Amino acid sequence: MKVLARVFGIHQLTTEDILMEEEREKVELFQNYYFVNYRSFEQDKDSEDYMEPVNIYVVVFRDGVLTFHQTMTPHPANVRRRIRQLNDYMSPTADWISYAMIDDVTDVYAPLVSQIEQEVDNIDDNILYMHQNSADSITMDSEQRQNAGTKSGKNQTATTEKEGGLKPTNQGDMGARKAEGELTAGESGGDMLRRVGECRKKVMGLYRLLGNKADVIKGFAKRCNEHWEVAPRSEIGLYLGDIQDHIVTMTGNLSHYESLLSRAHSNYLAQINIRMNERAEQTNDVLGKLTVLGTIVLPMNIVTGMWGMNVWVPGQSAEGNLTWFWCITAGLLAFGLICYFIAKRVYGIV
Repeated sequence: MKVLARVFGIHQLTTEDILMEEEREKVELFQNYYFVNYRSFEQDKDSEDYMEPVNIYVVVFRDGVLTFHQTMTPHPANVRRRIRQLNDYMSPTADWISYAMIDDVTDVYAPLVSQIEQEVDNIDDNILYMHQNSADSITMDSEQRQNAGTKSGKNQTATTEKEGGLKPTNQGDMGARKAEGELTAGESGGDMLRRVGECRKKVMGLYRLLGNKADVIKGFAKRCNEHWEVAPRSEIGLYLGDIQDHIVTMTGNLSHYESLLSRAHSNYLAQINIRMNERAEQTNDVLGKLTVLGTIVLPMNIVTGMWGMNVWVPGQSAEGNLTWFWCITAGLLAFGLICYFIAKRVYGIV
């Protein structure tokens, strides 16, 4: 680097930025060149540093361009291929080569933004579908409770069968659809939090890489209107404006995707909370029924337990006479049935 700096007259500040791997993107004018720092990212999906920032430094003279980068990157090769393709139609200048390098770096972000858009749409649709399944499941449960409550015995069943058997068929269909909905919701919601987290990580990573580029391109285009000898020519200003519009569009899309993911994340957590409340209500319902059962059985257990103790039992003096036994047993059964119907009709517990 010291040899190149001495041969090409590169300023010490530029040399320091390159050696220290300066991360801030910028455009600086010096005596015989201008310096561009533009960030790309690691594009190898098999690499551990995938999506990590890669700094590309471009030193633009009047008659040539020097590029510096710490890792392997395909951008210089892409620019050289583009120059060969356009060699018959134009004579590339150093300013055009610097523009082509910036344009090639900017273009690699577009496929990632498109992939994120598809992933965000899939996540949003899956969460919405899960919400619809949950709502349908709740509606089916309420309909089944109403249908079970309105049944009055065999006469209504016979009437239903006479009308074509629609009621049993509909209940079976509702049960099948409920099971299918729960299965689909479980399959689509098993790793939803992980998908949302990974997608938000990609969005924020790209947003961090693209965040400062619009200002850099704006400053670069502004330099084109200055009358310095080393300033970039105004002929590439139009191309830089197109790059700036592209960057602003991608940045706006990423901001929109982040808001969608934030909303989807909140909706998913709300659905989990609703399901937990439903499970808690079901548990409380079962515990209430067990409590009622215990309340009914406990007095009966006390009475029957006294028969095995050394206490006087009514009818004990009349040996061989089971009248008192059957009366007490019938009284216990009547007590249990009365308590059951009271709990069911009056309090609606059972």
